[in-house]
Amino acid sequence: MEETIPFKNLHSREYQGHKKKVHSVAWNCTGTKLASGSVDQTARVWHIDLHGHGKIKDIELKGHADSVDQLCWDPKHADLIATASGDKTVRLWDARSGKCSQQTELSGENINITYRPDGTHVAVGNRDDELTILDVRKFKPIHRRKFNYEVNEIAWNMTGEMFLLTTGNGTVEVLSYPSLQPLETVMAHTAGCYCIAIDPKGRYFAVGSADSLVSLWDISEMLCVRTFTKLEWPVRTISFNHTGDFIASASEDLFIDISNVHTGRSVHQIPCRAAMNSVEWNPKYNLLAYAGDDKNKYQTDEGVFRIFGFESA
Repeated sequence: MEETIPFKNLHSREYQGHKKKVHSVAWNCTGTKLASGSVDQTARVWHIDLHGHGKIKDIELKGHADSVDQLCWDPKHADLIATASGDKTVRLWDARSGKCSQQTELSGENINITYRPDGTHVAVGNRDDELTILDVRKFKPIHRRKFNYEVNEIAWNMTGEMFLLTTGNGTVEVLSYPSLQPLETVMAHTAGCYCIAIDPKGRYFAVGSADSLVSLWDISEMLCVRTFTKLEWPVRTISFNHTGDFIASASEDLFIDISNVHTGRSVHQIPCRAAMNSVEWNPKYNLLAYAGDDKNKYQTDEGVFRIFGFESA
């Protein structure tokens, strides 16, 4: 499989528009638009020309009063996007008009957000380790749960029947959904777990940890299949490609690692100039969006993100 993708011949392109650093990048379900969320309090939606060099049109989503820390697209609708901000609000936007269609204020600074795969619910995590589940249609909270441990990135499994939380204790807490009853505590790492990704084929989930490892878990057995060991710093962000054959991971190391999921071997490293905050593969093509703490020569934020995987720069 890995021989069929000539990673070493592929190039990155840079996208500029934000005034401060980009915290989060995410593709829509058709892989045609990319959203970026920034410390500059805006999100932007970019119509990515996958094959040509057309001028990239971007539309600004304005309204948040603090950093846009994470964003995610409706898995069933290519133009609806949800944003989580430090201003305590969660907002739903129409990417065609750039207008905010719904918003709700929660109790704390929101840092994580994810959709249930069927598009019905959104889960939001805040700095106070509180989880809120919103019904998307009414955009009102239907569950609230405060945890007495550090909760980091959150995810549903592909069927939406399991909800997974990464914790500062090095565990993944597995809850049944919608009851949110605990099913299992997975002792995943010796240090805090920061990020989680679900294999699009539904076989695995992967966890990135402060111990610099990425672990791969069989989701039906809850057993660790292998670990990826290329990074040397705490793993901030991970993503599976659309076939589930490759996993990208990034940290404060000055490269993004791409490894083969089935062998555990690193197949490519994308050099970067700063610590990375977000990596995400396109859901249809082998294009990887990534964003970090890039600064210019005057040591101010560049506000850029890049996409790797083009045949020409």
